Amino acid sequence: MRSLQRPRTREGEIEIERGIRDNSNNITSTRKGNFSCDRRGSDDCLGRRLGPRLLGRVDDSGRLVKDFYKILNQVKNEEIPDGVKLPASFSHLVSEMKNNQYDARTFAFMLRAMMEKLEREIRESKFAELMNKHFAASSIPKSIHCLSLRLTDEYSSNAHARKQLPSPEFLPLLSDNSYHHFVLSTDNILAASVVVTSTIQSSLKPDNIVFHIITDKKTYAGMHSWFALNPVSPAIVEVKGVHQFDWLTRENVPVLEAVENHNSIRNYYHGNHIAGTNLSDTTPRRFASKLQARSPKYISLLNHLRIYIPEVEAHLISLGKSSLLPAITSQDLTSLFPNLDKVVFLDDDVVIQRDLSPLWEIDLKGKVNGAVETCKGEDEWVMSKHFKNYFNFSHPLIAKNLDPDECAWAYGMNIFDLRAWRKANIRETYHSWLKENLKSNLTMWKLGTLPPALIAFKGHVHPIDPSWHMLGLGYQNKTNIESLKKAAVIHYNGQAKPWLEIGFEHLRPFWTKYVNYSNDFIRNCHILDSV
Repeated sequence: MRSLQRPRTREGEIEIERGIRDNSNNITSTRKGNFSCDRRGSDDCLGRRLGPRLLGRVDDSGRLVKDFYKILNQVKNEEIPDGVKLPASFSHLVSEMKNNQYDARTFAFMLRAMMEKLEREIRESKFAELMNKHFAASSIPKSIHCLSLRLTDEYSSNAHARKQLPSPEFLPLLSDNSYHHFVLSTDNILAASVVVTSTIQSSLKPDNIVFHIITDKKTYAGMHSWFALNPVSPAIVEVKGVHQFDWLTRENVPVLEAVENHNSIRNYYHGNHIAGTNLSDTTPRRFASKLQARSPKYISLLNHLRIYIPEVEAHLISLGKSSLLPAITSQDLTSLFPNLDKVVFLDDDVVIQRDLSPLWEIDLKGKVNGAVETCKGEDEWVMSKHFKNYFNFSHPLIAKNLDPDECAWAYGMNIFDLRAWRKANIRETYHSWLKENLKSNLTMWKLGTLPPALIAFKGHVHPIDPSWHMLGLGYQNKTNIESLKKAAVIHYNGQAKPWLEIGFEHLRPFWTKYVNYSNDFIRNCHILDSV
C-alpha cells in the first residue's frame, strides 16, 4: 500500500497531525483551506479519514486475511487436475510464485495440492510402519532362533541336556497341593527362562514352587535342554511337549484342526494382510487392531491349551503306557496334574516382581477364574475394555447372548480353581462358540483366544485386585513407571515385546534384568546385542 502513497514532507506531516488534533474540537485546518465538520458529520471529515492512511497508521492485514480466506474457500472443493506438477517444498513454491507471478488464487490452489499430497504420504508412511511392526512382532529374531537351534543340538549330543525333569525323587511333588503350581505354555525358550527366573527370585518360598512348562514338538528338545542345563533349584520344573499327549492332537480336537487347516482361516492369519483393505476408509488405529487380530499365534495349539488344563488329569490317567519319547514314562504322565486344586497360569510375556503365594489364599467364592478386570481404567488401549470391544454385536447370536457393556478381563496371570472348573461346562462352551465363529466366517469376533474365553468363563470369573497384574507394556510407552514398579506381575501384551527391537527401551530393563547374560548359549547367540 505504501507504494501508492504520495511522498510527504515533514512540514506536511506536521500540518496533518495538527489537523487531526484540532478535529477533536470540531475544527480542521489545512494548508489547502479551512473547513469545519461537526460531530454528526465526523465520518466525512477529510482529516479523520485520510490522516491515519497518509501517516501509514492503517493496518490492512485483517482485510487481506479475509480476502485470502475467501480465496481458500473457493479452491477448497475444486478438483485438482491429474498429473499437476507440484513444488517439492515451500521454498520452491515461493520461488515459483516469484518467477511465474502467481496470483493469490493460484497460490492457494498449489498450497492445497501440496498439503493434500503431504497428508497422503504421511498416512501411507503410518500404515507402512504398522505393517513393519506387525511383521517384526510375528517374526522370530535371529538370536532367539539361534538359541533354540543350539539347545536342540545340545539335546542330541549331551546326556546332561536329556536328563529327566524333574528328578525321579521329585515326581510325587508334581501333584502335591501343598506346593504352588504354575503352568506356562510357550515355544519361546528365552521368554520361558525369564518367567521362571523372575517368579523364583521374587518368591518368599522358592522351594515351594513347581513349574509345569508345556511346549510344541519343534521346541521341546531345546526347552528341555535349557532347564536341564540351568537348574532353578530349589524350585521344581518339568517340561512337556504337546506331542507327548496322545489325546491332545489336532485330530482329536476338531475345532483346532479346522482353525489351522481351513483355507479361509489360514489365508486370514497367514495371507496378505492388506488385500481387501481400503486404507482410505480406515484409521491407522483400526488398521493396527486388525493386524493384531491376525497374528498367527492365535491359531497355535499352545495358545488354546489353557482351556484343557483341568482335563489333563483324566486323559493322562486313561493313557496308561503310551508310546512316547524314551525319556518319558507313564509315571511322568500320570503325575502331571492329578488332584491339583489350584494353578496359576502365566503367559510367556510377563515378569513376576512380587511373591505370588498370596494368590492361593484368595477366596474365589466358588468361581473358576481369578482375573484382573480390564474395564475400569482410563487408557483406551488396555484397561477400558468391555465386551463391545471384542465382539460384533450386529451378529444376531452375539446380540442375543451377550451384553455389550459387560466388563472384560485379562489373560496373562490367572488363578484357576480346578475343582470348580471340573464341575463347569467351560470347555464345551468354548468349543461350541469357536464352531459358530468358524461357521460365520469369523464375523462374530476377530481377536484370538480371549473372546471365546470371555464367553466360556461367563459367570465363572472372580475379579482380583489390579495390582496383581499390570497390562499394556507392549502397547503403550507412556506406562506409569511408579505403578509398574509396584505391580506383582507386569505384562508386555501387545506387539512391542521386550525381546524384540521394537520393544520400548525404557520398559525393557524390567525384563532383561532376569536374562542370564553370562550363559554361554546366550552370549554365543548374541541375545539382545542389537537392541
